[in-house]
Amino acid sequence: MTVTPPPARGELRILPVHGIGEIAPRDDLAGIIADACNADPATTLTDGDVLVVTQKIVSKAEDRIEAIDTDDPRGHKAIVERESVRILRRRGDLIIAETSHGFVCANAGVDLSNIEAGYAALLPVDSDRSARRIRDAIRHRLGVEVAVIVSDTFGRPWRRGLTDVAIGCAGILPIADLRGSTDSLGRELQVTEVCIVDELAAAADLVCGKASGRPVALCRGIDPTWLGDGSVSDLIRHPSEDLFR
Repeated sequence: MTVTPPPARGELRILPVHGIGEIAPRDDLAGIIADACNADPATTLTDGDVLVVTQKIVSKAEDRIEAIDTDDPRGHKAIVERESVRILRRRGDLIIAETSHGFVCANAGVDLSNIEAGYAALLPVDSDRSARRIRDAIRHRLGVEVAVIVSDTFGRPWRRGLTDVAIGCAGILPIADLRGSTDSLGRELQVTEVCIVDELAAAADLVCGKASGRPVALCRGIDPTWLGDGSVSDLIRHPSEDLFR
């Protein structure tokens, strides 16, 4: 068996994981991901790898799926209202809401795409916990230490287009705090904090795609100092620091 050599220093590889298949409620998601990764020598898991797992298959495995009335084009709006702790804006059928997790997003993350007609997918109750379960199960199954990011697609204020962001993580620091270090000209950085998990989630989406049936990507070659304990809640800006509330 040929094993892909590790990336050179400073090189980051992002590889799609093939063969995941359709996920059903209460499936062993971690086992399915582990088997799919190790079925291909290019994605055989090793210590320090980061798996980016799309929210939709996590929600399916955790049975965060609800039936809706297919005859009512607004049938899922009651679920959106229930999943919201605060409504920020309404425009037509679009609701911008804050979820119990602290995320501000369209329709409180309730999604009808890539799911059987007549059903809506809700966000996991605790996406950090979901990530930890996958990480811990893979460690138990394969004996390797990987990090896990649960990703979802969000829009952004003032910018067109969608991008994937992290809604849960385990085994990786959400933010690389560069404050106190120096830039290329020797000046001390005062405010620079890099959102590692969002950048990896967005990059992983480029190889997964929105309709390709590849809901998991493997990131290899990340800086080992990024690995550690953290929570996506660390990314939520406190209202006292938010200039737009």
